[in-house]
Amino acid sequence: MLTEFTLQFRVEYFETDGQQRVHHGIYLNYFERGRVEMLRAAGMSYKALEATGLMLVVTEMNVRYHAAAEFDDLLRLTTRVLAAKGVRMRFDYRLQRDDELIVTGDSTIACIDRSGRPRPLPRELRLPRG
Repeated sequence: MLTEFTLQFRVEYFETDGQQRVHHGIYLNYFERGRVEMLRAAGMSYKALEATGLMLVVTEMNVRYHAAAEFDDLLRLTTRVLAAKGVRMRFDYRLQRDDELIVTGDSTIACIDRSGRPRPLPRELRLPRG
């Protein structure tokens, strides 16, 4: 499992409000994009994980806003895995425009089955003990 992944993308017009600034709720979508693309870069597909009957659901999300991103900004999102054991994973996010910090956040993600019951993380998602 990768422990850090960086993704670069441009702010789309539909992600902005009337002032052409990114709507505060969109940052959660960016964090999800970071997690999904991190899995893909590690050779895992979230779609394939769901096909096994397992899902990763958000149980906690914290966001801290430092500056506003605007339409057409080129942003860099760094997603880090802080912990991955048992049924939970913890992530940290850092979104920047060049060297300017825009948003930071962290989340806890739980592994569940289709009935909503907690399940151990698949071996490929767990971090080695250390």
